[in-house]
Amino acid sequence: MIVEIWTDGACRGNPGPGGWGALLVAGGEEKELAGAELTTTNNRMELTAVIRALGALKRPVNARLYTDSEYVRRGITEWLPAWKARGWRTADRKPVKNRELWEELERAAQPHRIEWHWVRGHSGNPGNERVDALANRAIDALVR
Repeated sequence: MIVEIWTDGACRGNPGPGGWGALLVAGGEEKELAGAELTTTNNRMELTAVIRALGALKRPVNARLYTDSEYVRRGITEWLPAWKARGWRTADRKPVKNRELWEELERAAQPHRIEWHWVRGHSGNPGNERVDALANRAIDALVR
């Protein structure tokens, strides 16, 4: 069985109040997750959504993970090995931003076989629209 995972992060201001949402779908069952932080960035919320979604899995799975963040998809599939090889420095020798979240994401992803997919945000994709709404509702609940 393959678990389909949709994730999204949102931020009002950057930094500002932010939220994240995730949807896990497997065998006809669905699980929604969401959360928010008062002062954060969009990239941190994008990473947090994936970390929390993977953390909700109870055993190693095969997954298709959909994100509208190239930062997340390319970071985990392309950039991470080079960052580690350079001592957590970017190609221009600056410290990698959000290192603690990248390390947490790497640990969370490790037991699973994940296909990482990028989807265009705000383009009518039902899974992406749903997790975007979860992230924004989480911000709304936080800032009321």
